[in-house]
Amino acid sequence: MLCTVQIYRFDADFLWLYPTFPASVLFFCLVKVIVCGAGVSGLAVSIRLAAAGHSVQLLEAASYPGGKLTSFTEKGYRFDAGPSLFTLPQLVYDLLKMGTDDLSSGFHVLALDPVCHYFYPDGTQLQTPASRDALALLISSKLGEDRHRVKAYLNKSALVYGITSPVFLENSLHKLRTYFSKNGFRGILNLWRIDMLRSMDKANRTWFKNPKTVQLFNRYATYNGSNPYKAPATLNVISHLEYSLGAWLPAKGMQDITDVLVKKAESLGVEIRLNCAVAEIITRNKRIQSVRTHSGQELEADVVVSGIDAKLTYTRLLNLPVPGRIQKAENSSSALIFYWGVRRDFPELDVHNIFFSADYEKEFDLLFNEGNITDDPTVYINITSKKIPVDAPRGCENWFVMVNAPANTGQDWEELRKRTRSSVLKKLSAQLGCDIEPLIDYEDYLDPVRIESRTGSNKGSLYGTSSNSRMAAFFRQANFSSAVKGLYFCGGSVHPGGGIPLCLLGARIVANLIPENKT
Repeated sequence: MLCTVQIYRFDADFLWLYPTFPASVLFFCLVKVIVCGAGVSGLAVSIRLAAAGHSVQLLEAASYPGGKLTSFTEKGYRFDAGPSLFTLPQLVYDLLKMGTDDLSSGFHVLALDPVCHYFYPDGTQLQTPASRDALALLISSKLGEDRHRVKAYLNKSALVYGITSPVFLENSLHKLRTYFSKNGFRGILNLWRIDMLRSMDKANRTWFKNPKTVQLFNRYATYNGSNPYKAPATLNVISHLEYSLGAWLPAKGMQDITDVLVKKAESLGVEIRLNCAVAEIITRNKRIQSVRTHSGQELEADVVVSGIDAKLTYTRLLNLPVPGRIQKAENSSSALIFYWGVRRDFPELDVHNIFFSADYEKEFDLLFNEGNITDDPTVYINITSKKIPVDAPRGCENWFVMVNAPANTGQDWEELRKRTRSSVLKKLSAQLGCDIEPLIDYEDYLDPVRIESRTGSNKGSLYGTSSNSRMAAFFRQANFSSAVKGLYFCGGSVHPGGGIPLCLLGARIVANLIPENKT
């Protein structure tokens, strides 16, 4: 235990629960922290804890940091291997400004407008602008919706975000003080306004008359690996992030998020150890004692933060049964990704492109009920070379081609990958008016099996568990352990969920919880 003592400033919502203890007498001892997993959440929580003065070691099994947020280059094509959409960049800037050295000036982002180019099977195309007013006008003119009704829908999404974010995204759902805070009371009083009882699809069908508009907004269920025909309509709030707060691309690609966070962590004294897999989290008397690595080294710790999949943390690192509510939670969807270096420029494509399936409901039924991929999948193409020319040779493009895939439950992935590749090429060739396959100069792939083996995601699920029920948020692993003192959780498999913004918010929740650790 480090003997340094510092005063900790509690926020107002915390202090009012303890009116007899002024902030000047509340203090805690700095602790030795081991963070398991150098994904974006592990990096973020390490930065926050090191900035607070804690001693932090960050252990990563892979030879590189970033987890899913990594990249690779082949034959002159650079590919971001995982996440491709970036919202709420301020969360990264906040991390870079921590401590005495402000590194935020070295991180640059590009605003995307249009946000996405949509292609429908009948030839309809939409290039959605990064503005609520402009989007409402576009959907009105192209899809025949009432412009004022579209604007009202987008305003409702903004309202729901304002109600839910301070409670459900920025604080622990498993601490009573969350609900007794000012924002907690406000959230509870406004539960009737967040549309928990209907599915996303049912709500969208009441708002819009054109199935194409419904499909466009149903798509946001995939942002956390869920089914829009089951997930609560509250998740329609996701569109607010793009059309009100903006979509962005780091000027050097998504990999730059990992790079700047690593640089920041190291500047704060975080010891990052790559090729250092955790074999066991050791406890004594229900309290954290140490971490043992695969090389046999035992590292003492007062606090352990696991950024590794929650189910794997229990079964492999703690040798404990997975809590019932976590074990029963439905896995999120996964992805089948093709990395294609393409020997041609396609001016009709943008950074983000969606080619919709003709039967969206069937696509999700196969994903979640049969563990299969439809022969007419919705196809997403990300092309960073549209904004970052050095990401592909001159006259060429780097295509990140993704379809929604089920979690890995033992499917024949080689056969499924070949069949899906053929379906994707047929679909894209028809809609773009040229044979795509001969243009492929370089190719690789990522499927749920590889995702699981490379990142430790349970069954290759991208977001841990799905949000296909009203109570799904409460079935996620809490950010702390009630059974083991000094054990905390962050990352995509725990509250508040997967994706870069939620992982960064989860790291902030954990960092705010750790001062409660009694030594």
